[in-house]
Amino acid sequence: MSDFFHSFSAVRGMQAGRACYIAMCPMRIIPKIFVFNEDEVPAEIRAQRKLNKSRIPEMTNYLIDNQKDYTLSSLTASIDGETEFEAFSEEGVGANIGTFKISMDATILINDGQHRRAAIEAAINNDTELGRDHISVVFFLDDGLKRSQQMFADLNKHAVRPSPSLSTLYDLREELSNIARRVMNEVHIFSRLTETEMTSISNRSIKLFTLSSIKSANKALLKKGKNDQISEDEIQSAIEFWKYIASNIKDWNLASERQVNSWELREGYIHAHGVLLLSLGVLGSQIINDKTKWVALDKLSEIDWSRSSKLWKGRAVVNGRITKSLTNVKLTANQIKMQIGLKLTKAEKALEQEFKDNA
Repeated sequence: MSDFFHSFSAVRGMQAGRACYIAMCPMRIIPKIFVFNEDEVPAEIRAQRKLNKSRIPEMTNYLIDNQKDYTLSSLTASIDGETEFEAFSEEGVGANIGTFKISMDATILINDGQHRRAAIEAAINNDTELGRDHISVVFFLDDGLKRSQQMFADLNKHAVRPSPSLSTLYDLREELSNIARRVMNEVHIFSRLTETEMTSISNRSIKLFTLSSIKSANKALLKKGKNDQISEDEIQSAIEFWKYIASNIKDWNLASERQVNSWELREGYIHAHGVLLLSLGVLGSQIINDKTKWVALDKLSEIDWSRSSKLWKGRAVVNGRITKSLTNVKLTANQIKMQIGLKLTKAEKALEQEFKDNA
């Protein structure tokens, strides 16, 4: 071992017949030991590891704004160079607990966590106190970095991301996620008919909506962005709005009471799909603060929501399939407004004319 080395308390383990080491590293040294110089990395690896710099500010702000309550997953790295593991004992538990030394001449390449490394560096530059915290690092030995490219591919290929609905269910920081849960829990129809884990709803499910679609609908309803604050008054207005909507869509209530099959509604009608929630959110954003106009929503009960209706052709239904692209959501909202007697805005009239010209 060379005279100059990094030293970490570590646990030794085995994966695929190869030793690996898990160490808790002070965050202040992360930028120093994981220096990412693209010129030193083989081209075929470098191409897959190009930083997306647009992601860094958001991650950096997350660390700075939540210094008492943030979570970072482990970094994974490959080492090409001299290492040494000094176990606390020759046998027993201590045989795999000890000090892991890495020569300062070694090349350490991140396989998973480049953006975290960059965010850590930026956050520490903003507040050096963060440098006292630790992050776990899983080190693999890889002479010549021959396995690094495959490790990168494997780690990304087999990573499982939570569904948007599950992320919304568990995200306690984001305001839009919080209001989505409030609306789901306080609007009776949603509390009984919302899928909270999956992005899509299985054919025989009794659910009609996903939590992620409720979140998107509220985003449109309140005209809020990801980091915008939402007042309690706004939340209550949204809850009241969706309760009023639900009271005027009979099939939702029948599905809630199990008097009709949810899967039959999804198969034959547009009001059992996220496109309608989004469209109602767009429409509602124009009247949510003027309850005198809510009476128009009573006419929702008179609308033909069937997929086969000409009302939705080219709007919510394109080539026989439900679609919720932004333009289609707006066109669907326009149709609903026309059906219940609300005037179109100048922009909505222009969209209608374009729709007719392309029909």
